[in-house]
Order: sequence, then C-alpha cells, then structure tokens
Amino acid sequence: MARKKVPLRKCLATGEMKPKKEMIRIVRSKEGEVSIDPTGKKPGRGAYVSLSQEAIVNAKKHNVFANQLNAKVEDSLYDELLTLVQKDESK
Repeated sequence: MARKKVPLRKCLATGEMKPKKEMIRIVRSKEGEVSIDPTGKKPGRGAYVSLSQEAIVNAKKHNVFANQLNAKVEDSLYDELLTLVQKDESK
C-alpha cells in the first residue's frame, strides 16, 4: 500500500520545508486582522513558522509576517507565539 503524502509547508523565518503539523499558521483575515491559527483552517491568507524560539525571534527581527501578509503585525502576536512554543516544548 502506498504511503500517504505528508503536506509540507515552508517556514518564513528559516526557509525550511517541514510537515504542516510541525508548524504554526498565522492568518490575515479579510478585515486585515492578523492572528494565530492553531487549527490551520481559518479563512484568509496564511503563512507558516516553525515551532522553535529561534524561528520566531528571527521572524520578529526581520518582520517577515508583515511583509508576507501585507498587514501590520503587533508585537503581542510574537509574544503569544513564544508562549505557545514554550508550552509545546515543556510537554
């Protein structure tokens, strides 16, 4: 039996291709609001980042979400991402 294809996504911060489940999606809604999408199913323009502190810090430093999503990204979003990563690493 053939193996099921694993969807890959590219991390904006590191440029690495990783399985979709190992990444977190950031989405811009039609109204221009940027939020974290843990389910990966929210409607809107999405971008992915690896679940690592280095990737998130790099994304914040280079402002990659604002550039990719064409929207203003609050610093609180990066803080939420870092909190998510810390919770994930502690499991």
